[in-house]
Amino acid sequence: MAVQMRCLSFRQPYAGLVLDGVKTVESRWRPLLAPMESRTLAVHIAQRDWEGEEWRAVLSGPLGMSCAQIQALLESGERFGRGVVAGLVDVGATWQCPASLEGEELQHLERSAVLIGLQEKHLTYLSNPRWLKAPLSTRGGRDLWIVEIPTELLP
Repeated sequence: MAVQMRCLSFRQPYAGLVLDGVKTVESRWRPLLAPMESRTLAVHIAQRDWEGEEWRAVLSGPLGMSCAQIQALLESGERFGRGVVAGLVDVGATWQCPASLEGEELQHLERSAVLIGLQEKHLTYLSNPRWLKAPLSTRGGRDLWIVEIPTELLP
């Protein structure tokens, strides 16, 4: 038996950061995850890396992680490799970050998103991340797509 579920591809290191519970806010330029509120989303690990190093600056700066902690987190995120559905996450509310947001509230969101420059982006809360028992090898899709996950892989 299998369960059909909507899936979203994340580039590394963000896929691993979501599944390890470090990244609890997803940011997109449009409200892609708004229809998924109160539902579970499958997390696909894309083949390509995220372009840019903002995540590293947030992890080592505001989140105060050492180089060794960051390396351990990156290795954890790669446990299943690339091009796989690796886990599940519950989707919360989506809202648009005001262009005028600054100060402590913005810094808190940047720590939660492990990204800087969130103004005017659509932000979505993510919670209850869990890794599958084993990876499900599959090609990624654009935006949200449907994946069939064998029930024996569910956490």
